[in-house]
Amino acid sequence: MTQPAPASGERQRLVLDTNVCLDLFVFHDPRWSALLQALEDGSVEAYTREDCRSEWLAVLDYPHLPVTPENKPVICAAFDRLLRCLPLAEVNTFGLPLCTDKDDQKFLELALQCRAHVLVSKDKAVLKLGKRTVKRGMFSIVQPQHWRADAFLAAIS
Repeated sequence: MTQPAPASGERQRLVLDTNVCLDLFVFHDPRWSALLQALEDGSVEAYTREDCRSEWLAVLDYPHLPVTPENKPVICAAFDRLLRCLPLAEVNTFGLPLCTDKDDQKFLELALQCRAHVLVSKDKAVLKLGKRTVKRGMFSIVQPQHWRADAFLAAIS
């Protein structure tokens, strides 16, 4: 899938949904190690928003997750260090597709707000909108296994 390219010298801007963040910061899924490395070395910029961060914090309290009072501060610190939190703001969502899962619409709005190149998601309802967001020149929506840091190199050069 074609992804909008950053301008020369610009870093790729990402939005990560809650499930991707769980894989990165709670489960330490080795399949997404390249994504985590790109976040840590600053070669990409990742964004969240106050409402997305609130969802993240609430999900961390789900009893089936391996989050304890001892490791929760470390998990939260990693999230806060690697994702820039934007304020909730009015965004012109004209043309933005509507997600069938209303709880996930905020990630689409955030991607629009921060002018993300890519929304990384595992959610089927979000992923189904990927062709429309690309066709409308907004951003790509990809599963974590399809995200590539170098996906834009050809377009940049």
